Amino acid sequence: MPAIRETNFHLPGQTAFYRGKVRDVYTVGDRLVMVASDRISAFDHVLPRPIPHKGAVLNQIAAHFLNATRDICPNWLLATPDPNVAIGLRCEPIRVEMVIRGYLAGHAARTYAAGHRVLCGVPLPEGMRENDRFPGPIITPTTKADAGHDEDISRDDILAKGLVPREVYEKMEAYTRALFQRGTEMAARQGLILVDTKYEFGLHHGDIVLMDEIHTPDSSRYFYAEGYAERQAAGERQRQLSKEFVREWLIANGFQGKDGQTMPVMPDAFVEEITARYIELYEKVTGMAFHKDESEDPLGRIERNILKELS
Repeated sequence: MPAIRETNFHLPGQTAFYRGKVRDVYTVGDRLVMVASDRISAFDHVLPRPIPHKGAVLNQIAAHFLNATRDICPNWLLATPDPNVAIGLRCEPIRVEMVIRGYLAGHAARTYAAGHRVLCGVPLPEGMRENDRFPGPIITPTTKADAGHDEDISRDDILAKGLVPREVYEKMEAYTRALFQRGTEMAARQGLILVDTKYEFGLHHGDIVLMDEIHTPDSSRYFYAEGYAERQAAGERQRQLSKEFVREWLIANGFQGKDGQTMPVMPDAFVEEITARYIELYEKVTGMAFHKDESEDPLGRIERNILKELS
């Protein structure tokens, strides 16, 4: 199966280029052209092998949810001319990511297991087990890093340091809770639980705009609703759709992104499993069939579709 590691286009009117962990971002006038590659990251490191079809899954899930939440807040997306491409408004990023958690999972669970009972200034109840539901969703922001690890930060520190004006931050909080509620409702209709997720916002002519992806396996964690309570009561692992299983494989192979650790190379069988899980998540979370693009020249296809949209 073909995999897209990177793109190196020279688009008409292009004024800037940025390669993120997963996306290649081209600036063309007042628009951004985001190409979702098949790169995959974990622990803030890009893994050596790309995952076939991952970029298309990511891009199409994001478009699905961006279009389904426009009534909650404005977002950056203007067009998706290719399975791997999103074109939208160029915004000034707000350097704080809004992470919202409904359950004690992932980073929150690891923090809790280490004995901490406060995360980003939010008190965590005593007596919780991994994957228990919080009494209500909690917001645990991070500072957005261009490279390396994003850092946990509290609401009070964000405001005290002037990272975001109070009125902007409060609006981001309100948007975050409303988006998470909508995502929770949409997941429930598909037999899923939206466990946690993150949102990125920017400013466009002074307006707060939702940016990047939302509710994808790279930014979110889902549990299967069926059997959740029974598994939790029995102390069993939850069935989930996210890339947490990639992190777990890395941990089992001695890598958590810490200094001195060597990143293991994923075998073919595991790469194929990741592709299958991403496609499963797409179909489960959207209720639509995923159509693989098997073209022999995916880069050529992507470039042609971008140029057609920009012309």
